[in-house]
Amino acid sequence: MNTKYFLFPNINPIFLKINKINIYWYSILYLINFLFIINIFKIKNIKKNNNLLYYCFIGLLLGGKIGYIIFYHISDFIKNPIILIKLWEGGMSFFGGLIGTIIVLVIYAYKKKKNFLLLTDSIVPIVPLGIGMGRIGNFINSELWGKVTNVSWAFIFPNSIEKDLIYIQKNLKYKKLFIQYGNLPRHPTQIYEFFLEGIFLFFILNVIFKKNFFVGYKSSLFLLFYGIIRFFVENFREPNIQFYFFYYYFTIEQFFSILMIIFGLIIFYKKLNNKI
Repeated sequence: MNTKYFLFPNINPIFLKINKINIYWYSILYLINFLFIINIFKIKNIKKNNNLLYYCFIGLLLGGKIGYIIFYHISDFIKNPIILIKLWEGGMSFFGGLIGTIIVLVIYAYKKKKNFLLLTDSIVPIVPLGIGMGRIGNFINSELWGKVTNVSWAFIFPNSIEKDLIYIQKNLKYKKLFIQYGNLPRHPTQIYEFFLEGIFLFFILNVIFKKNFFVGYKSSLFLLFYGIIRFFVENFREPNIQFYFFYYYFTIEQFFSILMIIFGLIIFYKKLNNKI
């Protein structure tokens, strides 16, 4: 068994501490990404939807935070509901953020009498940048790591010890490795997602499929490719056992990924045939 693994770098997840308020790198990275995207819109001279970015950002934050609490920390919320407004502490759910953003876009399109898919087409090409930033934040926080593995590029995450202790009870062959490192080696799924959901997806939407052939084209491609990528990566990620679906075959993230793929295919097919 390989015993040469990457040790997680000693990174303080807290960027700044003001009195009793901790501002995490995760939150700072989201802010940097938002400012960067605003500048991209200015460079591309997309002024007519400039305010929409601010609305989407609010929907992303609220939806992401609410989704994070519902999916992963509902018991903590029941004990202390104030964690809902502690946005500076990080903690976001991609699918919660996606739902929040979609709600904002639907309301905006209805009030401004604009085409919903035309709006999403203008936004989705830059979404992978935000996803990539979020994955860097996950890595800095040493969270959302992957399953136990012995691949040579595995990482030793110090805060996985609780899961590690449960794992070695059923897999005694890893006990010696646990004693040696104090933790078990795991897939660095945050890095996988940074490259696949961030860089690779950005390349797909802005280079390979740069031209928008019809309204909804970019939106359908985003739903389709993100869904496929996320479903794939979930096979390497440590799952939340309480959120399995279909007799423990799929995680909740894979369930939402399947929905994204289905909606992506429906939009692509119907718009291609001018049915919506």
